[in-house]
Amino acid sequence: MRQVELGRSGVRVSEWALGTMTFGNQTPEDDAHRQMDMALEAGVTLWDCAEMYPVNPVTKETAGRSEEFLGRWFAARGRRAEVVLATKVCGPNNAIRGAQGFGDGTVKAACEASLKRLRTDVIDLYQLHWPARSHYHFRRNWSYDPSSQDKAANLSVMDDVLGQLSDLRAEGKIREFGLSNETAWGTVRWIDRAEALGAPVVRTVQNEYSLLARLYDTDLAEVAVNEGVTLLAFSPLGAGLLTGKYLDGALPPASRKALNGDLGGRASPRVDGAVAAYHGVAREAGMDPVHMALAWHRTRPFPSIPIFGATSANQLSRILAGLETSVGPDLAKRIDEVNRAHPLPY
Repeated sequence: MRQVELGRSGVRVSEWALGTMTFGNQTPEDDAHRQMDMALEAGVTLWDCAEMYPVNPVTKETAGRSEEFLGRWFAARGRRAEVVLATKVCGPNNAIRGAQGFGDGTVKAACEASLKRLRTDVIDLYQLHWPARSHYHFRRNWSYDPSSQDKAANLSVMDDVLGQLSDLRAEGKIREFGLSNETAWGTVRWIDRAEALGAPVVRTVQNEYSLLARLYDTDLAEVAVNEGVTLLAFSPLGAGLLTGKYLDGALPPASRKALNGDLGGRASPRVDGAVAAYHGVAREAGMDPVHMALAWHRTRPFPSIPIFGATSANQLSRILAGLETSVGPDLAKRIDEVNRAHPLPY
């Protein structure tokens, strides 16, 4: 598999990434370990986790279980050095620490707890799961209101976190730093403050990005190109919508939609029409729509690594079968036409 660089870090990873947010809830440990075997055999070396995983639902009792599954796999297989390991610390208002934010050494303590669960000495990419301030992702864009933000307070949080990250890097516990659910303003400010303080700089931003969710195409794309930031695209299959498994009112048992209803606001009245249109384009191209949706990331004018997740090894087999799929200029044009006809369907 082609290797790409995380930002300007010098760290090279596979151009696709394995997501693990179902490990420990929808995905039992034996299946999770099989998925990790399959991913590494296919050359997928970037694996993403978080201290709060698994999801569907997120609970204090299950938080950390996904990291534990990874840790036991590393201990059993002895192949930690072959994986570029990413995980995340929760922002405020989370199931683990409640309203507590990133201050008072929270980032350092959370990192050390993750290291123990993961059974490793170092996390290759340590990410903030979401900002201490609000973010449009959690409002599905339509009710986002930043008017009450305090710039000085936001910058103070950044400086505190960067100090903790500097300590962790000096102790050899993290290598690189990334963001998640972040904005253009936030990303640039994190970069500015890191440069001013000599702290770890931003290498990646993990935001939702897919055929159905293309907000990143504007301001953040410009930031990515000019500042050397790689997008780690979560939900590249639109939380499963782009597989087509929910079309015509279908509701597979134990699926994400069966567990949480509207897929976090994604199951909108307009989304089925968009999914059907993309499936039509894939049929015309003689291509699996899952493979098309993931391969499309290679066409972007900025670096984008899709993070795919699967609840079972069988689902992962379908995904991995499309690793060599490519989207040519004509197909990319057809995809853009569908996007214009079905913009922001959720």
